[in-house]
Amino acid sequence: MARVGVVSYRLGGVDGVSVEAAKWVGALRALGHEVATVAGEGTADHLVAGLSHRATGPVDETALAASLEDCDLVVVENLVSLPLNPRAVEATYRALAGRAALFRHHDLPWQRPEGEGAPPPRTGPRWRHVTINELSRAELAARGVAATTLYNAFDLDPPLGERRATRERLGVGEEPLLLMPSRAIARKNVPGALALAEALGATLWILGPAEDGYDETLEGLVAASAAPVRRGRPVGVGVADAYAACDLVVVASTWEGFGNPVIESVAHRRALAVHPYPVLAEITALGLAFLDLADVAAVAAELAAPDHATREANLALARAHFDLADLPGRLAPLVGDLLATSR
Repeated sequence: MARVGVVSYRLGGVDGVSVEAAKWVGALRALGHEVATVAGEGTADHLVAGLSHRATGPVDETALAASLEDCDLVVVENLVSLPLNPRAVEATYRALAGRAALFRHHDLPWQRPEGEGAPPPRTGPRWRHVTINELSRAELAARGVAATTLYNAFDLDPPLGERRATRERLGVGEEPLLLMPSRAIARKNVPGALALAEALGATLWILGPAEDGYDETLEGLVAASAAPVRRGRPVGVGVADAYAACDLVVVASTWEGFGNPVIESVAHRRALAVHPYPVLAEITALGLAFLDLADVAAVAAELAAPDHATREANLALARAHFDLADLPGRLAPLVGDLLATSR
């Protein structure tokens, strides 16, 4: 058994990095390791001042070093991948000098317009890199950084949610309900989701909050739309309830590091209309099939006569490639290799 530290800008939230980090924490514990979490904000065993992506002050490097002092291995969740807080990035590199570390990259800076030309993450003799898609692995390789792809993993037998009660709480009747199970930020393409809802005479439910200064833009889009919009998750309504209540899941994003709602929709046996963001091609290459956000006729046909056979076929493929139960076994070789360098 080893002691593993998991470090990120923030942990314990509903953002994709926090959600995926929690799955790795569970898998590491299933392998018998002791895990301590470290973040700049959110919920963690150790909260370190200045480590958040939104922090403007210096990093408490003494506290950061103390939180990792007894760790045999440190997993870094996206903190050095996107230079959202350069001070935190540099402090993390300093804290990990000469130590065994596994850097997990959910995004890379040049995959966003403002990050074009940014340098790749650094390498070290006891550092390894993991990407959540093949596109990022290839882009790192082209920049001289070797990495391993380990796709996100999912609970493919999620609890059943409450459909009728949830729709009643939302004030939704018999009209179609489209679920956008994400935050509202620019790359999530809220206009695309609204356009589909308008074309179908449906209500759009945006599950997450507006972030990254998108609040005013979202208010304007909602006010100008002919489609009714519901925002946020009422108290007591879980994610499973949201999937149960909807008639269709919408992923309109122009970019996703992976796109968790894609596989979540499969797990909850819901039809999905999706914009073809680049990494989606890796998922569909495995055989999974989804509706095109722009094909309103096909989406309308699915709402009128659901294709349950395709949903079951998608679920079978997801079990083969993305099952959370398989995560400890997939993670074990990477962790074992790095721990061997600590002995």
